[in-house]
Amino acid sequence: MKPKGILAGLALLVVVAALAIGADEKAKSAKPAAGKQMDEKAMMEMMAKYSTPGPEHKALEQFVGTWDTTAKMWMAPGTPPQESTGTAENKMALGGRFLEQHYEGTMMNQPFTGMGYTGYDLYKKQYVGTWMDSMGTSMMMSTGKAEPGGKTMTMTGKMDDPMDGKTKAFKETITVVDNDHHVFEMWGPDPSGKNFKWMEISYTRKK
Repeated sequence: MKPKGILAGLALLVVVAALAIGADEKAKSAKPAAGKQMDEKAMMEMMAKYSTPGPEHKALEQFVGTWDTTAKMWMAPGTPPQESTGTAENKMALGGRFLEQHYEGTMMNQPFTGMGYTGYDLYKKQYVGTWMDSMGTSMMMSTGKAEPGGKTMTMTGKMDDPMDGKTKAFKETITVVDNDHHVFEMWGPDPSGKNFKWMEISYTRKK
C-alpha cells in the first residue's frame, strides 16, 4: 500500500474510534451510576404506593365481627365427618392492612385455638395468608386471589404432614353467602394423591 493510503486508513480508524468512545460515554451518562440511591422524594412516593390500603383490603372488612362456627372435618374420602363448633373474632389490624382472626373451639374432640392473618400484597398483586393453631407448631402460608366483588376468594399453598412425612398441596375457598354468613372450605390429597374435601367451616354472625 502507498504511504498516502496508509495515512488515510489510519485517519479513518481514529475517527471511528473517537465516534465509538463518544457514543459509549453518552450511553454511560444516560444510565444511573451503579449503586446510586433513589432520591428521598421518589422513595417516599414508592413507599406510599405499596403501603396504602386499597379496595382489596377494604373487601376484607366484610369478615370483621364475632362469628359462631360449625366445622366438619373428613379424615378420608367417603367417611362421615367429625363435627364441632366454635367462635371466631375477626378485626382489621395495622391500619386496615390485614384481617386478624382468632378462633376458639374444638377439633377432633380436643380443645382447639387458632389464629391467622389475611392481607393483600400490593407488590405481588395477590392475597396472602398465614395460619397457626394448637394442633401443631408449623405456620401455614397461602396465596391467592378474589373474584370481582370479593365474594369468593381462592387460596393455595403447601403444608407438611407429619403423619406420612410428606409435603402436601392444598386449596382453600371462602365464599360469602350474605353479610351474616360465609363458608370456608379446604381440599387436599388422600393417600392415593386424589383431592377430596378436608374441611368445611360455616360462619354465622353473632347478633
